Amino acid sequence: MPDQTASPQLSRRGLLGASTAVAAGPLMAAAPVVAPATPPVDPRRPVDVALTVNGQQHHLAIDVRTTLLDAVRTHIGLTGSKKGCDHGQCGACTMLVDGKATLSCLSLAAMVRGPVTTIEGIAGTDGTLHPMQQAFIDQDAFQCGYCTPGQIVSAVACVQGGHAASDAAIREYMSGNLCRCAAYPHIVAAINQAKDGMGRA
Repeated sequence: MPDQTASPQLSRRGLLGASTAVAAGPLMAAAPVVAPATPPVDPRRPVDVALTVNGQQHHLAIDVRTTLLDAVRTHIGLTGSKKGCDHGQCGACTMLVDGKATLSCLSLAAMVRGPVTTIEGIAGTDGTLHPMQQAFIDQDAFQCGYCTPGQIVSAVACVQGGHAASDAAIREYMSGNLCRCAAYPHIVAAINQAKDGMGRA
């Protein structure tokens, strides 16, 4: 006959439960006290931003979400760069940031590093027109003029970056700048005229 005094067998479920409790005991005892979460930073709180625009330094206290376009137009007062689609699709807001064509409506002002050049800074300090500005006039490369500031800034970057070797290359580089008046052939002619005066191809 089986021994009636033997301890009852531990079920598999009971064994797993017991081993888990034994293993978790030291961990629970050593668990660190979690400090209460710090409140989130209010993104509307102004941050200090320094921008060098057309050779002049500006110190602004702006919302961290402010775009470069809004910082320049609203806070600095340079309204030549236009807000077109506000989605980076039309090129009307183009500025040079550290010499590179940049869609300012998609760039946060607080993230900008390097000097910024807007359409107001393209001309000479004595008021002399930049060769690209003069070429746009000579070639009748605008009609309503709304896209023209972005077109000219992009065209300068096109030539300076060596993207104006052919009409096809110019059209490809300038494809991000939309002209609702369809002055595209005149824009290409203006870039071809200006690149000689800029000493680049």
